[in-house]
Amino acid sequence: MDVVNQLVAQGQFTVLKQPLGFIKILQWIFAIFAFSTCGSYSGMFKMSVECKNRTESDLGIEVEFEYPFRLHQVYFDAPTCKGGNKERLFLVGDYSSSAEFFVTIAVFSFLYSMAALSVYCFVLEKYRENCKGAQIDFVVSAVFAFMWLVCSCAWAKGLSDVKTATDPDRVITLISACDEAETGCHEVYEPKVSGLNTSVAFGFINLILWIGNLWFVFKETGWMAALSGTYVPSQEKQPAPDAFAQGGYAQQDPYAGSQGGYQPEYGQQGYTEEGGYSQGYEQQQQPTSYSNQM
Repeated sequence: MDVVNQLVAQGQFTVLKQPLGFIKILQWIFAIFAFSTCGSYSGMFKMSVECKNRTESDLGIEVEFEYPFRLHQVYFDAPTCKGGNKERLFLVGDYSSSAEFFVTIAVFSFLYSMAALSVYCFVLEKYRENCKGAQIDFVVSAVFAFMWLVCSCAWAKGLSDVKTATDPDRVITLISACDEAETGCHEVYEPKVSGLNTSVAFGFINLILWIGNLWFVFKETGWMAALSGTYVPSQEKQPAPDAFAQGGYAQQDPYAGSQGGYQPEYGQQGYTEEGGYSQGYEQQQQPTSYSNQM
């Protein structure tokens, strides 16, 4: 455990301790829960048909169904109570669109959350550079939040229809033999849909997580500072002023580069070895030639 803590403290994994990264982990986990509870579901219910002639009865009619809930393709054989013949009946409804839509959004949320976590941990500087990465992240997160709202509501309605279509008491009405007063039709076992109920709950939990994450991503975009006029892009650095030197202002000699004239060279003031005081400048002496020397 100490090794893991050191790794998190030394690397960029510290972002996972912040709301930006921690919520993304929750999104990744609950996306797995959402598509696994819905996509892996399989259920079964059982009915019994007791005919007047006991030899024609079927006390254990099992009907199995599963994701993606194309119930109109699910069939079972029920006795007609007429000479031992049986009839093949199909369930009613196709609810694959809402179920598959829900699972698709959950899978893509899982993939995007995993990709975002990789960016946060390994290329966080590029993510925050010029805030372009954060702005893209915000737009994608907003889209996912909206899609979670749509798919969760659609699947909640679809699940309600699935429950109705797989209700044994309702399915019994499809059996023609059960219309006879002498025939006894009963529910033996009803389907367990607690896993599907959980998937709907996970859908709305994901919706809350993605909406809540928008605020923390929005703070990384720089849009709030830009609206207030205090945002400066990170790559636009102010140039260092040329008028300053390391020790102060670098002043140019006003006499340098002027019209031709006398330009003395200034030296340091101080005492000579003989103890005399030298003036702070040295004049250039030029030899003077006389045309007529005495």
